[in-house]
Amino acid sequence: MQHLGYTRSSHQRDHLLLTGDTFVRAPLPGMEKATAIVHVSPAAGAAFTQYTVEFEAGGSVATAGHQRFLYVLEGEVTLGSRTLAPDQYAYLPADCSTPIAASAAARAAVIEKPYRPLPDAAAPHLLFGDERTVPATPLDGDPDLEVRALLPGHAAFDFAVNTMTYQPGAALRMVEIHVMEHGLLMLAGGGIYRLGDHWYPVTAGDFIWMAPYCPQWFGALGKTPAKYLIYKDWNRHPL
Repeated sequence: MQHLGYTRSSHQRDHLLLTGDTFVRAPLPGMEKATAIVHVSPAAGAAFTQYTVEFEAGGSVATAGHQRFLYVLEGEVTLGSRTLAPDQYAYLPADCSTPIAASAAARAAVIEKPYRPLPDAAAPHLLFGDERTVPATPLDGDPDLEVRALLPGHAAFDFAVNTMTYQPGAALRMVEIHVMEHGLLMLAGGGIYRLGDHWYPVTAGDFIWMAPYCPQWFGALGKTPAKYLIYKDWNRHPL
């Protein structure tokens, strides 16, 4: 329930923070017994679209058109003969026409982006993974800040998706400013995010979009680790 118009959500020139109290649900074409919370899209200036899809029992989402990354948040979803549980994920190339389906209520994060081919690299194929089995790498040597790369780093992929886990009190060592844009979904815990000249408390369930060159920094607060799923464009020249 809204409290006299108050919300932590904020829409600025170079960033967007969306909190659960402002989420709006609507079906997208190709969805049956499912709705989407569209967090960011080209309408906001992003070069990709990210949404959370909420499945009813028997729900499905068509997949043909653009490449997609799917990360299961709750329940189980199927892609053909493969069943994915929470923290498991799939990369779907643009020519994949197998629908994503759920036999019971489920939620998943979906990232869509037109593929940018390279003349000397074949487009990637369908890929499945489990975030829990991906090796963790300390960011800048800090053992309290772990990065797990969910997609291979080779040039066939034109974007990257990672999870980042911060132990309580851990923080980025610098304010980052770079050409890549980000889509970030808070999965657990919370902390303080600096975006541009604004400082925001953030918690599990929040979504953040960061435009290219948006100053950004995060520090974890609380007694439990903070974790987020983060997208960035990658492996392509800015032109």
